Amino acid sequence: MKKTLLFFGLLIFLLGETSIETKAQIIDGAYKRNDIYKRKPTPLPYVREADVMWSKMVWRIIDLREKMNQTLYFPTKEVQGRRNLVNLFVEGIKDGKLTAYDAKEDDEFKVPMTFDQVKEAFGATTRTMKVRDIDTGEMIDKPVTGEVRSEEVKQFMIKEEWYFDKQTSTLNVRVIGICPIKEYFRDEDVNQETVVRRQLFWIYYPEARELMAANEVFNPLNTARNSSYDDIFLKRRFNSYIVKESNIYDNRNISQYLVGKDAMIESKRIESEIFDYEQNLWEY
Repeated sequence: MKKTLLFFGLLIFLLGETSIETKAQIIDGAYKRNDIYKRKPTPLPYVREADVMWSKMVWRIIDLREKMNQTLYFPTKEVQGRRNLVNLFVEGIKDGKLTAYDAKEDDEFKVPMTFDQVKEAFGATTRTMKVRDIDTGEMIDKPVTGEVRSEEVKQFMIKEEWYFDKQTSTLNVRVIGICPIKEYFRDEDVNQETVVRRQLFWIYYPEARELMAANEVFNPLNTARNSSYDDIFLKRRFNSYIVKESNIYDNRNISQYLVGKDAMIESKRIESEIFDYEQNLWEY
């Protein structure tokens, strides 16, 4: 009898503990979502130098104002554990998980940047501004701390290499780096007529893949199947246009020798040249 009472007493105690733990844990949804945070980047096949019979390096612009690309822009502030790509990079640099490289020097990932330098590139530095002292009425200098405003990043530049693998007879692409581009107006531009674009820093994509694979991107059609940032780039689920290809003229941009409609046609020509290379290898 005593053993039976002891058993039921222990059972009631354990059920009570379980009930307390259940009440303490708040789940924002019908179920706990932790699958995305355990994901690892998809392994990429090894490419032998001897198998690459053709390659071309290109630079693209992803404009975040296009509807297809807005999954990379939103949310500008963290929502349900989701953050946009810029904030993910900034947080990764701050935590030491990513290395930022100076975009003013080159795009070959040679000059690392500190987190303070990244904030300075965003304009998030401590400045002084003149304010009136409410007690004396005099103008005094007041320090103002700037903040990283991810909503000002309206474009990404990506560096990638297209190559033809003769071992598999396929045309493939590998993203090499990603660079956020900030758009803003100068302080002296009162009428806000001239937009200034500034490349902030470069991120080496292979280094960032693990962090990108563990952070989800909102799926407007089915939130139970949200993708990761790594999926977006691997599956090429973005719209972009080419602004530069590797060339003998110091890798000059298209904008340095063509403008307007001619620059757009040149961008399309480079795009077609890449895809036509694979098609031209086949005989019918």
